[in-house]
Amino acid sequence: MSAGRTMAFGQIKQTRTISITSGKGGVGKTTVVCNLASQLAKQGKNVLILDGDLGMANVDIMFNTRTRYTINDLFNGQKNIEEVLVQVSPHIWLLPGGSGFTELQNLADREKRVLLDQLSSIKQKFDYMLIDTAPGIDSNVMYFNTSAQEICVIVTPDPASFTDAYALIKVLNTYYQEKRFSIIANQVRDEQEGLSVYQKLSDVCQKFLYVSLDYLGSIPSDVVVRRTTKAQQICTLSNPDAVASQSIKRIADKLNSRQDLGHVKGGIQFFWEQIMGVA
Repeated sequence: MSAGRTMAFGQIKQTRTISITSGKGGVGKTTVVCNLASQLAKQGKNVLILDGDLGMANVDIMFNTRTRYTINDLFNGQKNIEEVLVQVSPHIWLLPGGSGFTELQNLADREKRVLLDQLSSIKQKFDYMLIDTAPGIDSNVMYFNTSAQEICVIVTPDPASFTDAYALIKVLNTYYQEKRFSIIANQVRDEQEGLSVYQKLSDVCQKFLYVSLDYLGSIPSDVVVRRTTKAQQICTLSNPDAVASQSIKRIADKLNSRQDLGHVKGGIQFFWEQIMGVA
């Protein structure tokens, strides 16, 4: 697809907001977001991806799409959200984060309000909104994570990834009172290693923090994923039978089967749920 299509609008519906986040870069977070969105779309779900890695956004590249406008055009008042949103694939829309805008690294309160107000005007029917956050623990990452209904942390067997994932969970728990997290183990050898990574992280968190970790599943290190990503293709679309694609399908199935999402976290989450039709 050479250029994104502007979105069509309909009746608003309940939308599950999930932040996909990580303690460090290089864990395949954006690849997971795009493939998970594509798998959900294959199941008939309408998905909005918010590229929350502001200033270093690259979701559009993954979909081989050129976006004409970005979230920065919302903040400076030049465009509204209907003009910025683009459809990058059947059932998938993108709110581009923009690239090279250093001023977006720390959103001001005014910009957060503009984003919330603009999101409140969306009339498209979305089943999911996936927020691809930047790695780390800066203010934007905290904002998007605390705004989401669910927080999903991507972790790999790399010791640095494990340490930084724990640090991210600790900050969100200690300073923002977040208590529930989902975990995806990425780039593992097999399901056994994925379970081992999750169990190790869960053991440390239970020892030092008051949190609940839910294992969504693992995604194996797959040469097919690396090849399709390099070619600006989505593995779950171009190679649905690949081992990694099947793993992502199981994660999507688990997300769709969840029924325990009636809780409200309070704070920003209350407003986010109101405007996205969740509350």
